[in-house]
Amino acid sequence: MSVTPDDVTLARDLVVEAAALAARIRDTGDLATRAKTNVSDVVTEADLAAEALVVERLDRDRPGDGLLGEEGTAREGTSGRRWVIDPVDGTYNFATGSDYWCSAIALAEGDEVLLGAVAHHASGTVLVGGPDVPTTRNGEPLAPIADAPLAGLGAATYAHPAFIGSGPGYDAWARAASLPATIRMLGSGSMDLVGVATGRLGCWFQHSTPDWDWLPGTALVAGLGGAAERLDAHGLTWSVAGPPTAVRELSVALRGEA
Repeated sequence: MSVTPDDVTLARDLVVEAAALAARIRDTGDLATRAKTNVSDVVTEADLAAEALVVERLDRDRPGDGLLGEEGTAREGTSGRRWVIDPVDGTYNFATGSDYWCSAIALAEGDEVLLGAVAHHASGTVLVGGPDVPTTRNGEPLAPIADAPLAGLGAATYAHPAFIGSGPGYDAWARAASLPATIRMLGSGSMDLVGVATGRLGCWFQHSTPDWDWLPGTALVAGLGGAAERLDAHGLTWSVAGPPTAVRELSVALRGEA
């Protein structure tokens, strides 16, 4: 099923509205926050309100589509399509006053992502794109992602403190992390992938990435001719995106191939 212009407009509007709502709630200065799985994995009232806003609009405008949201939304659809919602990506950043957060959404059909949209409220920036929808920033086309080797690129990634140490998964991450020109850990997968799309970052890799942290940004990368793949290695599923050569090099390193 192809993406319609109405889908593109809807995705853009949803993330802009969700990000604006989250920002307004934070600006009240009284942000209720609780931990989910650990001290850095948190949810705020703004996450919940922004997801509810998106779900209400999709219930009205796309009643046949499935829904999956980070904060608990789950609905099977009848159309074969599914909207994947991250109302506030980078919630720890959001809750602690950083502006490195965004609202993100993706439209997928089966395992194929069709469209992604990411709104960074602090800069008034929204990116929309997908494999068949050339990626734009505030309506203006972005330059295609040029192929490049890993050694000359900055890579965004993440390693939770509990993961750092020994074991085959960490060893795989350390092999990959030793190859780029520099490493950045900034705490928002969709924002990192926006960085790859805009050229601010060179590539991205992370393990155990949920769909809401992966699909919106990789749709943007795909809309610029970049590569994105998931692979299983050392008991973990890794997600890798960026220029094709860099993605290939990261994948080899993560697998431990010569």
